[in-house]
Amino acid sequence: MSFISYLINGISLGSVYAIIALGYTMVYGIAKMLNFAHGDVIMIGGYVVLIAVSGFGLSPVLAVVLSMVICTLLGMGIEKVAYKPLRNATSPLAVLITAIGVSYFLQNIALIFFGAEAKTFPDIIKLPALKLAGGELTITGTTIVTIITSVVIVVALSLFVNKSKPGKAMKAVSEDRGAAQLMGINVNATISLTFAIGSGLAAIAGVLLCAAYPSLTPYTGAMPGIKAFTAAVFGGIGSIPGAMIGGILLGVIEILGKAYISSQVADAIVFSVLIIVLLVKPTGLFGKNIQEKV
Repeated sequence: MSFISYLINGISLGSVYAIIALGYTMVYGIAKMLNFAHGDVIMIGGYVVLIAVSGFGLSPVLAVVLSMVICTLLGMGIEKVAYKPLRNATSPLAVLITAIGVSYFLQNIALIFFGAEAKTFPDIIKLPALKLAGGELTITGTTIVTIITSVVIVVALSLFVNKSKPGKAMKAVSEDRGAAQLMGINVNATISLTFAIGSGLAAIAGVLLCAAYPSLTPYTGAMPGIKAFTAAVFGGIGSIPGAMIGGILLGVIEILGKAYISSQVADAIVFSVLIIVLLVKPTGLFGKNIQEKV
């Protein structure tokens, strides 16, 4: 039963990575930029819920909604102020360096307002644990909510992208930004919407992550953000199902590595698996080779 318990915990952690990875994969797929400040938006979302619940006594549901609203506005603001002026930059390094700068800016803002000490995240998920196999296997309410939430998000996002008018506009901008603009699609609004959705999802991921590991610092989103980016690349960046599968596989590998090998080298195992996958299939598990005419 211990293996099944580890597997379920890995799927739960991987589901959080998957939700974060969706933000990376959407922004890269549509705007062709890597938003490395995405992990720090997770941290901001966690602090919003912490303050709303512990400081103002809001209900967990309202606190999560408030966190999503603030993170959505934050993501749109970051895109408008930091990334939009560099959209036509000749060097992709300009955007990358800016993203790293925004990441450190958010971390230092959090340090100024909240300090470096860890804050205990409130218990906001009250769902009772599920006991199976005569009580030998216990699945916490947080785990159940995390897995269900990730599945609902992936399905809803896939339907939105494939069926809705804004979603089809996103696909058009992803394929050819210039042609999409000629067809009357507002490229700026589409990219802003992409950042808004990704940042809103980051808020949800931050809540689920802090609910499972109830310790919040200004650096809480840094490593999960890197691992989620790894998951996006693992699954095939630009692919929504790829982000889901990549995140879950990464979470399972991490938890099993900690359980059966060593917690100290679990991260090294995760990144080693990524290297092996990319050596075999450079586009990731669900990525597609794209031929460019020159």
